[in-house]
Amino acid sequence: MTVKLGFIGTGGIAQHHLKNLVRMEGVELVSFYDVDLQRAEKAASEHAGARAYSNLDDLLDGASLDGVYVCVPPLAHGDAERKLIERGIPFLVEKPLGIDRDVPADIAARVKEKKLLTSVGYHWRYDESASRAKGLLADRTPGMALGYWMGGMPMVPWWRKQAGSGGQFVEQTTHIVDLLRYLCGEVREVYAAYSLRVMGEKVEDTDVPDVGTVALKLANGMVATISNTCMMPIGHRVGLDLYTDKGVLELRSDALRELTSEGTRTYPNEANPYYLEDEAFVHALRTGDRSRIRSDYEDSLRTHEVTIAANESAASGTPVSLEARIGEGIV
Repeated sequence: MTVKLGFIGTGGIAQHHLKNLVRMEGVELVSFYDVDLQRAEKAASEHAGARAYSNLDDLLDGASLDGVYVCVPPLAHGDAERKLIERGIPFLVEKPLGIDRDVPADIAARVKEKKLLTSVGYHWRYDESASRAKGLLADRTPGMALGYWMGGMPMVPWWRKQAGSGGQFVEQTTHIVDLLRYLCGEVREVYAAYSLRVMGEKVEDTDVPDVGTVALKLANGMVATISNTCMMPIGHRVGLDLYTDKGVLELRSDALRELTSEGTRTYPNEANPYYLEDEAFVHALRTGDRSRIRSDYEDSLRTHEVTIAANESAASGTPVSLEARIGEGIV
């Protein structure tokens, strides 16, 4: 079966997926939409028979699509997903799901009603380090975790505006929050402190905080701290450290390090997690088997809720409980 795919958004993250999809047999890239038509036309020109569209409805109605990739900035989520749901077209959407709570919650409810196949771009779940850590945690008790996203500021204009990206914790550090959830379970309370220290003066029109720390309480009794900064001229540390009764598990994009009383073992990540993520989505479209998809829309909404709650806590100066949303079936 040939799987016909379309793209909504053709920027940097879309290119990661496209490089993987062209390597897969039985995948046809047929439709591209972007608010910048020239960019859509360039993407379409690189794939035989593909068409570029300046109107989203024309793309969705102009070809018989098996699935669509939604690769838009955080502020642009909502319209594309609703149109896909109305037509019953499965989609893979890049994180974050939005910049607030309301739009993603509405989309999640519509997806659930339609029982639509979805996937969300939390590619850290597909790393071998995540799978190995999950296995190692089966016979040990994690007590706390420290997470990090320490580096510089992406220079795309929408990223440095709170109304464009939702801020670093929502847009970037969401990967670390999601990895914590994937390995250790649900978050029940957050308490955050943010500040804008230097980037407001260095980069025009910047209003996102450039440093932040979030304390989290988990349902299993664990505590965690996840910190981020985008004020540095260098990349420093991105990952998650889990402290257990048998030692430490250090998860990074390139490897897992296991530190125990017997010494240190390093397990490199050899596979491309983006490829595995795309492969899982294509497999589900082709067969109906969703078991390889490690994060669908419903699950990802729980990660998104944690990051939005952190923003609320930083704004109010008080802890935010997610318990009420548990009762609503959201987290």
